[in-house]
Amino acid sequence: MRFEEQLLMDLQAEMTARNDRARRTGRRLFAGAAVAGLAAVAAVTVPLVTSPEPAYAVSANANGTVTVEIKEFRDAEQLEQDLKDHGVTADVTYLKPYTKCQNGRGALVGGGYDTPEEWRASVHWKVARPGAKGFVIDPRQVGKGQTVLLEFTENPKGPVKSQLKAEVIQGAVAACVPEKDPTQVG
Repeated sequence: MRFEEQLLMDLQAEMTARNDRARRTGRRLFAGAAVAGLAAVAAVTVPLVTSPEPAYAVSANANGTVTVEIKEFRDAEQLEQDLKDHGVTADVTYLKPYTKCQNGRGALVGGGYDTPEEWRASVHWKVARPGAKGFVIDPRQVGKGQTVLLEFTENPKGPVKSQLKAEVIQGAVAACVPEKDPTQVG
């Protein structure tokens, strides 16, 4: 069973438990709720606004982490530079709705992950976590010669408007080859 499939099953179980607590009289299926679980790959609700404001904000935290708040999917190269200024080598990709980058963009640090347990024990889970505003990157999880791969996908029709996939790659990072993402609602 793939990690995404297990994550989807875990989310469905959690949503069912929440619904049962909220409504003792019956159950109701929420089509699309499963998409929110896939966003746990590092889900972040990203407000997409069109304005002359900066597309994102990067700030250092007292504990050594870096908070990134994405406001608009643009200026990926500048975000990469700003993260580098904060000690994080990153490859940022903004994808069109309902797409993802093909797997295999580089050698995953610590190898792959097939189960939720393997995912939670991996550096990929630890490197980028949802925060109060946007997401938080922990530069201590990124070693010399490693790159944080950040892939943002817009999901305008789903319960979560965007999702983030974060992985740590050792060595060279291949270019993103977009493909349809069957896990997204659309």
